[in-house]
Amino acid sequence: MNKKKEIIKILQKMSGKYSMYEVFTDWIRCCALGISNSCHLIQNKVWKEREQSYMDTMRRYTPEEREMFCEMLAYLVEALEEEMADVLGEVYMESGMGSKSAGQFFTPFSVSRMCAEIALTKAERAKNGRIYLNEPSCGAGGMIIAAAETLMEKGINYQQELEVVAQDLDWKGVYMCYLQLSLLGIRATCVQGDTLMNPYIPGKTDPGHILHTPAKMGMLI
Repeated sequence: MNKKKEIIKILQKMSGKYSMYEVFTDWIRCCALGISNSCHLIQNKVWKEREQSYMDTMRRYTPEEREMFCEMLAYLVEALEEEMADVLGEVYMESGMGSKSAGQFFTPFSVSRMCAEIALTKAERAKNGRIYLNEPSCGAGGMIIAAAETLMEKGINYQQELEVVAQDLDWKGVYMCYLQLSLLGIRATCVQGDTLMNPYIPGKTDPGHILHTPAKMGMLI
């Protein structure tokens, strides 16, 4: 069974009242916010705002449609377990959504793999032994996933040794990246914002624009 095609079939089935693009965006937002808020023990202002956004989005859908959201998430988990790839980026492009939303397109994963293999011929470590990766225009996280797979093939445990900062101007890209990196157990800080004008600065960037993956917070999902 092709899990990506199953996700696309459900998106097509749910489109009508809302466009496929809207359904996809709502789905990844709810998945990302659900994971993020489940990792926070303190229900502060940011937590409450994200919880409200999650609830407001879910109210747009029937109970049956909400179950379809869960079904798509299950397919995404299975797809990433079968192979490391930019599953969400491929779903986005293969479903035809790449021609919409201001001309946003995602790099084919084969190209991301080639770039990672060239860039990581020798993985440089910091003094603490970690490998740090900063992706200033992360999209769905394809380049990061490719880097993690390349490290794994070199015998490096990316879940223990890789630290990532991923930033993108578009919230949709941030949610897609956060969701995939969370499911792959990658320690990452995902940030929404203009990398050139407002690069991520720990302790200064607005917490409302930051999502830490469960692995970054020392948790498993």
